Amino acid sequence: MLDISIQSPLSLPSDDTTDLAPLSLAVLVGSKDGLAGTLIDSLDMLTSGALRRAASLGEFTGKAEQSCTLLAPGAAIARLVLVGYGDAPSATAIEAAGATAARALAKAERAHLVVVGEGAPLAAHAAYGAFLSQYRFDLYRTQKDDKAARLEALAVHVHDVASVQTAWADLNAVAEGVIRARDFVSEPPNVLTPPVFAQRIEALRDLGVDVEILDAAALRELGFGALLGVAQGSEAEARMVVMRWKGEQPDAAPMAFIGKGVTFDSGGISIKPAAGMEEMKTDMAGAATVVGLLEALARRKAKAHVVGLVGLVENMLSGIAQRPGDVVTSYSGQTIEVLNTDAEGRLVLADVLAYAKERFKPVSMVDLATLTGAIVVSLGTERAGLFSNDDALAGDLFARGEEVGEALWRMPMGKAYDRLLRSDIADMKNIGGRPGGSITAAQFLARFVGTTPWAHLDIAGVAWRGDAGPIGPKGASGFGVRLLDAYVRQKEGATGAA
Repeated sequence: MLDISIQSPLSLPSDDTTDLAPLSLAVLVGSKDGLAGTLIDSLDMLTSGALRRAASLGEFTGKAEQSCTLLAPGAAIARLVLVGYGDAPSATAIEAAGATAARALAKAERAHLVVVGEGAPLAAHAAYGAFLSQYRFDLYRTQKDDKAARLEALAVHVHDVASVQTAWADLNAVAEGVIRARDFVSEPPNVLTPPVFAQRIEALRDLGVDVEILDAAALRELGFGALLGVAQGSEAEARMVVMRWKGEQPDAAPMAFIGKGVTFDSGGISIKPAAGMEEMKTDMAGAATVVGLLEALARRKAKAHVVGLVGLVENMLSGIAQRPGDVVTSYSGQTIEVLNTDAEGRLVLADVLAYAKERFKPVSMVDLATLTGAIVVSLGTERAGLFSNDDALAGDLFARGEEVGEALWRMPMGKAYDRLLRSDIADMKNIGGRPGGSITAAQFLARFVGTTPWAHLDIAGVAWRGDAGPIGPKGASGFGVRLLDAYVRQKEGATGAA
């Protein structure tokens, strides 16, 4: 990944410099300041006026998403890039600008970045955007892709080096969690089976996270009938992994985060269409996010007490696979009539949610799952669906999503939707029909959380990008790691722990 260093203000080379390779520099500019300031004046002089001429011809004014690149504008400069971050500098705007700059500086031998104007205090966020923009999952490539050139090192120049270094170390911890989540979601399903996924999570122990793995036999003894029903058609046995970061509050009731981890979803007997089925390797994105969150919290030494639980299964067809019409008994003791084996994620989460509630008695529970195609129809790929039994929790999550650029939208719940889950022969059925499909899925989950403040994030539309995003390439997004880290930070502050 990109090596980022925070350094003192940049000393521009003279135009007759010959002892070093020409400089490649990106300058992030706000539209309020425009092309004013000492650095811009010096660069314009160094390029014999080319900087302002190019900006004028390109109508560059520092608006968000604007950029202007000058190639070899002077003997001492190989590439000069101007990137706009808009009127009111925000973390997300600076991150997007930093990502644009890093892409423009690809292949540079000496890459440097400076944020000028009102955005300068947010320089660490420019580094964050640059870092994540350079992500590629190329583990299985045998030949180098020359078209996907990546920046190897970037120096970010600031006046207050110490404070920006501290801010960057904190953001870098979160970025590493995002990378972990992206890597998991990108892995092929023949490699990342439930047992392998569980084994890889053990790496968090090196960061101080307690990791407990429950195999299929242990889950059977506990009575995880809903989860094991999903897994019974696969030769890869189910796992549940419990991760615990005690922070500085080991005796306090924890916050709990639960992830759906279906490492491949064929749909089971209710088999999916062949077209696009390969994307069902991403059906474990909720679990990947929870693992990434625990890594981020451990790396930044979070003060809060947090537990993460992930249910890991593979939903396959075989002679012993679950059938439509089967009835299973969940960990909570409630019985479920399985009318559609492709509505399997809610069965996995039902057992893990009930277990988390009973064992840890958490102050809140948040689950993440690529749960329904219906949420993609409702919200597209810009926002994840937010369902909750608690207005305060929902409000906090929504606000954090707006801050960090991982947007949510709250969806309705209620008794009218809940009635659609009535079964003729069991306590409930696992589907409620096509209308309101994402809502009835959330209503199903609500039956396993009791009165614990709970939120369900349906991330089916945002976990995998069909095109490149502002701070990431096409593919796994790692959505939710930063959102939930921000939520934990807020709670740390509210309890006086931070």
